Amino acid sequence: MLEPLRQGLPPLDPAAVSDAASCSLPARYEAVGDARRFTRRTLDQWELGDHFDDICLVVSELVTNALRHAVPVTGAHSGEQHQPVRLHLMRWTERLVCAVRDPSQDSPVARDSDDFSAESGRGLFLVDSFSDSWGWHPMTGALGGKLVWALFRLQPHAGPAAASTE
Repeated sequence: MLEPLRQGLPPLDPAAVSDAASCSLPARYEAVGDARRFTRRTLDQWELGDHFDDICLVVSELVTNALRHAVPVTGAHSGEQHQPVRLHLMRWTERLVCAVRDPSQDSPVARDSDDFSAESGRGLFLVDSFSDSWGWHPMTGALGGKLVWALFRLQPHAGPAAASTE
């Protein structure tokens, strides 16, 4: 069990965010594809399409973990329209956060596994490997659940003149 990790998370002050987008996801594993398409469209709108591969991998893992471990089993496989998982993308000038909210209060559990050929159990390892930092924190109030986030540092697009001044 992991203690809530908040270090490295940018302030969630809406006034400080350059861009933000979010979508609700149904309690179906097909929603992972919906999350990838939403991420692609959003990053393209923000002219960050060159960051898609790493961010999409992390979004896929976070959404999969939420559906697999945080949504009640009856909700993850039924045809109900309840959408307990929400994907948030927030961009600042030089960083982007993807966060997935789910209804569970349980902390994410990173598995220790030396079997890199296994088809599951490496999600948080991948999140840790492809993002600059990640963490989670419990939600308070009426929403409940938790928010699992990953931070990506965005390199400013600098021309040759800007690069030589450093």
